[in-house]
Amino acid sequence: MIRLIIVLLFVVSFLLVSLILIPIGYLIGLFDLPSRDRYAQVMISWAFGVVGFLAGARVTVKGKESVPKEEAVLYVANHRGFFDIVLLYAQMFRATAIVSKKEIKRVPILSWWMILMRCRFMDRKDLKQSLQVILGCIEDAKSGISILIYPEGTRSKGESELDMNPFKEGSFKIAIKSGIKIVPVAIHGTREILERQFPRIKSNKVTISYGNPVDPGVLDKEQLKHIAQICQDDIRRMLEAEQER
Repeated sequence: MIRLIIVLLFVVSFLLVSLILIPIGYLIGLFDLPSRDRYAQVMISWAFGVVGFLAGARVTVKGKESVPKEEAVLYVANHRGFFDIVLLYAQMFRATAIVSKKEIKRVPILSWWMILMRCRFMDRKDLKQSLQVILGCIEDAKSGISILIYPEGTRSKGESELDMNPFKEGSFKIAIKSGIKIVPVAIHGTREILERQFPRIKSNKVTISYGNPVDPGVLDKEQLKHIAQICQDDIRRMLEAEQER
């Protein structure tokens, strides 16, 4: 329980300081929107990095050099645990918005940061609202904001790290309609940090593997029709390679 207490103390402290940091971000945005985006990304990446460190996550990153540095991308990742978001966002090197479930919008301070970061909140049960979220993400991507999404829609609770829910195809429209590349990301080992022994936090090795970017612009109609499966297969191959180690 000691790790959990330490993590909670840091999170509470950061949220309290955020009552000063968030207004600063909004003030910056009145004069320079890109600087506001960068400010929010740097602050949250740092805070998530500290949370991962305090939780004892031993992170190995593979293939990050293949991620385009000077353009927005759509990150699509498998989803096994709470620390998927924490540890992956800590790796971001440019303004990146997260597509999250609508319930998070009710959480004070955290949701304010997410709004500052241009994150969008999706109601999976409302198709019209979900479409509006996708359209908003397309516009953000065109303006240079990378998007992070978990196409399974919810965490996979299977016993094996290879277990994944089917990828929802709608989220891939973000890349197809905006012209940005898709970066498949395989996250291995996060469930053992928290979900396996909730509410305790346990130190564990985590591997974040970036696949080769997928450019929808060079795919034919048949490939575009199955783009969700193509990316999920890429992620599964990276997870299988990690399982064999």
